[in-house]
Amino acid sequence: QVQLVESGGGSVQTGGSLRLSCATSAYIYSTYCMGWFRQPPAKEREGIAAIYIRNGSTVYADSVKGRFTISQDNAKNTVYLQMNSLKPEDTAVYYCAALDCFEGLKVAYDWGQGTQVTVSS
Repeated sequence: QVQLVESGGGSVQTGGSLRLSCATSAYIYSTYCMGWFRQPPAKEREGIAAIYIRNGSTVYADSVKGRFTISQDNAKNTVYLQMNSLKPEDTAVYYCAALDCFEGLKVAYDWGQGTQVTVSS
């Protein structure tokens, strides 16, 4: 049973925006921290953003800092990734993950199925 469901991927031109959503169960949402990873073609998966659900604190990879924003909706058990000023190098499959709150982006306990984001020049 998939417990993390991403949506919102698609194709956009350079400079455009997309918002990804990750809906999960109440248990996962209340137990873990949440994050977003991405895997470009022929490259390793990269952790790009994390949020500590209890207080809303966030961390970002340098590659997306200032352009991407991770946020939460406690009523919907949902985490979002707002992506602005998109670049072709942002093209990747984006994954939502349930994270260890002490290890952050280093330790993920569960993954979504992924959603494709394609940025054309």
